[in-house]
Formats: sequence, C-alpha cells, structure tokens
Amino acid sequence: MAIHIGRREFIVTVGGGAAWPFVARAQQSSRVPRVGVLWHAGSAEEEGPYFKALIEGFVVLGYVEGRNVSFEHRFPNEIPERFESMAAELVSSNVDVLISLGGSASSYAKKASLTIPIVFVLVADPVASKLVDSFARPGGNVTGLSTFTSDLTGRRLQIFKEVTPRLSRIGHLVNPNAPVAGLNIELVRAAAVELGLIVQTFEARSVGELTGAFEAMAAAKMQGVTYGANEGLPYQGREIIAKLALAHRLALCAVSRETFEPGALMSYAPDQLAIIRRAAVYVDKILKGSKPSELPVEGPTKFEFLLNLKTAKALGIDVPPIMIGRADEVIE
Repeated sequence: MAIHIGRREFIVTVGGGAAWPFVARAQQSSRVPRVGVLWHAGSAEEEGPYFKALIEGFVVLGYVEGRNVSFEHRFPNEIPERFESMAAELVSSNVDVLISLGGSASSYAKKASLTIPIVFVLVADPVASKLVDSFARPGGNVTGLSTFTSDLTGRRLQIFKEVTPRLSRIGHLVNPNAPVAGLNIELVRAAAVELGLIVQTFEARSVGELTGAFEAMAAAKMQGVTYGANEGLPYQGREIIAKLALAHRLALCAVSRETFEPGALMSYAPDQLAIIRRAAVYVDKILKGSKPSELPVEGPTKFEFLLNLKTAKALGIDVPPIMIGRADEVIE
C-alpha cells in the first residue's frame, strides 16, 4: 500500500483533470482547499491501513498534499473529551470539508458544526445515529459512507455459529463511550435470540481495560467473543484483542479484515479500505460545488468472509469443510 512519489506525480500529470475545476478556482483565489480529518486512534501509525487508504483515495483523483489540497489531521485516541475538543479545533480552523472516521468522530463532528460539509466514513447506522435524515436524502450538512445493512450483524453471528458448531456462549465486547454502542448491543442481542445463543456484555473504555474484560469473559465461561462494528477501540486494540482471545481460548469473530488479520478466527464484513478510499470522491464532489444534502449516503456492496484455520487449530475447533469452502480467503 506504499504511496510512491513517482506514481503520485504521474497521476497528477495524467489524471489531474479530476481535480481541475477546483484547481482553477484555487489559482484564482491563491488558496488551497483545506480538508480536516477527525480520526479515532492516537496517531497516523495506529490508524495504519486506514490512514493510507484515505490518502490513496485523494491521490487517485489527482490531489497532492500541499499542491492542490491541504490536510488537517486530529487523533483523539478514543478519548471523548479529545473527540470534542479536536472537532471544535477543526471547525474553528475553517476547513472546507471535514471527514470523520467512525461513529464517535462523526457524532462529535456534527455537534461541532451545522454548516461545514461533513463526510462520515464507517458509520454503522447514520440514520439511527441521527447523522442524517435518510440514506437517499441526508439533509443538512452531513453525508458519507456507511457499513450498515439491516441483517449484517445477524449474518455475521450466524456464520460464527456455523464455523464453531459447539458455540453457545458469546462475550460481546463494548466500549460504552462509543455513541454506536447501544445500537450494537441491540443488534447483537436480537441476532443472538434468533440463533439460540447466549450473549453477555463486557465493557472496555480503553486499550488498558481490555485485559480485565477478557479475564471477566473467561471467568463467565464464554466460548467466543465479538464486538460491535464501527467502534474504534476494537480496531485500535486489534493485536491485543487477538492475543487475549487466544490466551483465554476464546474464538474471536472480527468485524473487518483489519481486525481479523492479527489472529482472529473469522470475520464477515464489508471491505472497509474500499469504503475509506471513496470518502475522497465525496469530498471532491463537495469541493466542486455539490451540497452534502444532495449526495445520498452510500452503503456497502462488497462483503468478505475470512477464515483462519491456524487459529482454529490452536483453539481445538474443527471447522466444517463446507464453511472452509465458502470462505473468500483461508489462512492455513
């Protein structure tokens, strides 16, 4: 995913027309557009592939930092007070468009401004979160890209149960500070009832609280663990979560490729990197004159079922051959 300077300059030269209407205006006004980004982790390094994917999305459209776009990044580190203060910082700095990654960042961004165009990314349910009026007609100054489908949580738990036939008790890891936490709890509980699974909620507000949460799961005799989509903590602490799950012999059901890769048993989720790259398309349209209220919210179209047989073996789980055959990717 490395971004090479040569390729970047090539795209600007050959495909720079994608950004030309704004470039012309910028030359006339001697002003480069400023895009604020409210992340959720503590640094660009922690955001890792998400950070790279966002920048790549702009590069493909012909935008280059310092030449025809300027970025203002803020990293709240999953701390509510920092979300609030950093959203206010970006608004007061008069950015032209504000990108918010995840439910927490997006909620604080909307509270910070009712006028600056906001493009959210990776929000589980923007309607239930009161970010927009509807997918087709967002209304106001907010639009973006969601990971929501009405049956995604249920489908994920169903596959989890099919991968681990003896699974009956699941720990649901929740960050109560996340605005989407309540929605995730409702979705997981409703899906569990339909599947005949017992679900118990365990809280962790920061990476430092993960160890205690997993110890509590083990004491409660949980067999597996999952977490809500679009809460930032599972991504920020993905490597620690994978290690703790294996140490406590808990089958881990991840909610994205990025949270799967450190060693989860499985994941079923939209392609989140593709979604993040498309945020640049929305920003580009807004810079060219489109209003957020006129840009429908985009939902996911591509889903991935990922399976790690190495982790299954370590946990003593015999994954049914039919599930191995259905997986999009299998780690042996």
